[in-house]
Amino acid sequence: MQERIDISVAAAGAYKRVLALENFIQDSKLSKTHLELIKIRASQINGCAFCINMHTQDALKQGETAQRIFLLDAWRETELYTEEERIILAMTEEITHISQHGLSDSTYEAASKLFDEEYIALIIMTIVTINAWNRIAVSTNKTVK
Repeated sequence: MQERIDISVAAAGAYKRVLALENFIQDSKLSKTHLELIKIRASQINGCAFCINMHTQDALKQGETAQRIFLLDAWRETELYTEEERIILAMTEEITHISQHGLSDSTYEAASKLFDEEYIALIIMTIVTINAWNRIAVSTNKTVK
């Protein structure tokens, strides 16, 4: 697979703005564990090898266990994830699969019992941002090196 255009060069202004959003999220109060779980799970759904590779490495560096990463696509079938993580993973799947039904009322209601509005907004913005990165990487054939 041959890499295509470099969007950071071809559309530098747009790329810088997506990067600014990414930097905002990185500096937010969103837990690093939550951040990486969102990024890995959305990237799995979107089939983005580049992002899966990057974010599993980032998660491992931050202390995530290999077992939790290996089982992430089967999170419903294991008790390795907290209640908060399970809600975040459900949100990630529902928002990433937006054309199926989007974020359900039941998942949003469960999230609102565990998180304040700012944290929910950060979760949603993180999901939106990784989906943008996935689409950039997949569309341009960004490869793992």
